[in-house]
Amino acid sequence: MSITAEDVKARLSAVIDPNSQKDFVTSKSVKNIKVDGGAISLDVELGYPARSQIESIRAAVTAALQLIPGAETVSANVYSKIISHTVQRGVKLMPNVKNIIAVASGKGGVGKSTTAVNLALALAAEGAAVGVLDADIYGPSQPMMLGITGRPESKDGKTMEPLENHGLQVSSIGFMIDPDEPMVWRGPMVVQALTQLLEQTNWRDLDYLIVDMPPGTGDIQLTLSQKVPVTGAVIVTTPQDIALLDARKGLKMFEKVGIPILGVVENMSTHICSNCGHAEAIFGHGGGEKMCADFGVEFLGALPLTMAIREQTDSGRPTVVAEPDGPVATVYKEIARKVAVKVAEKAKDMTSKFPSIVIKSD
Repeated sequence: MSITAEDVKARLSAVIDPNSQKDFVTSKSVKNIKVDGGAISLDVELGYPARSQIESIRAAVTAALQLIPGAETVSANVYSKIISHTVQRGVKLMPNVKNIIAVASGKGGVGKSTTAVNLALALAAEGAAVGVLDADIYGPSQPMMLGITGRPESKDGKTMEPLENHGLQVSSIGFMIDPDEPMVWRGPMVVQALTQLLEQTNWRDLDYLIVDMPPGTGDIQLTLSQKVPVTGAVIVTTPQDIALLDARKGLKMFEKVGIPILGVVENMSTHICSNCGHAEAIFGHGGGEKMCADFGVEFLGALPLTMAIREQTDSGRPTVVAEPDGPVATVYKEIARKVAVKVAEKAKDMTSKFPSIVIKSD
């Protein structure tokens, strides 16, 4: 009895993607099945970056197919292909940027910028092309966190090149001002600066652009939600009731303007004593998870309050780069994987397929 493509699909329908928790057939990841006698070859296309997991996924697929009676050789080509996904209605996609992820918080001081930079680095570590836009105009911190100094170059006098470090493309108002210079700007000037940073930076074929938002729900957040093609937002909070109060407002704002919430990250969930290792919930316990249950969004993960995270970001080498195999970096990578999977599950953007209709009056 010869092997058919249906036999291959039937076997793979029992193999679960460890990240999406869906089988590879339902998720439409299986492509180009070819059967020649006892030789089986196929492609497995992942919609998210997974450099560290490609071998284990290939092994799982190969092991399942070798159980088919008559199967002799199995060749599984596993790879990632990240595409553009739908954004708010009426907003056009940006050239050279497939997906924009906003990292936001209801109030300052909850570790939003630290989470944003480590999220970007974790996605890059899995093989994605990632950029960081420091939209916190009043308090730009990404240049220091990423250890980048200098001013961006302009090749045509109209646009600027992003600065790079740790494999990330970065644009920030912090590159253009003195570190001690306060940004005493009114709302319209801040909005204009953000728009220029976003549109006049020559991003180079990004899979993800991580936008480090300023805290709150003011002009910049509104401009971003109305004019910038945002794929989804990640909300950062602490378990403290005061922080959760503001985080809820931030979450509701994104919902009102039609930007999906990819999930919530709880920062500073526990303090781990550097001397004895005792864990203590200084800011409370379970606040982030309760907020997710109330609003029906995913809880992406909880991060501890440790001195190492602060020291590493202050030195320009965030945790994912400084200790890539450490326990905290592992949590950041798990959060990044969940975010990438959530983005991959969103509908594919089809606006490029539609013709442009132009009405002319003669």
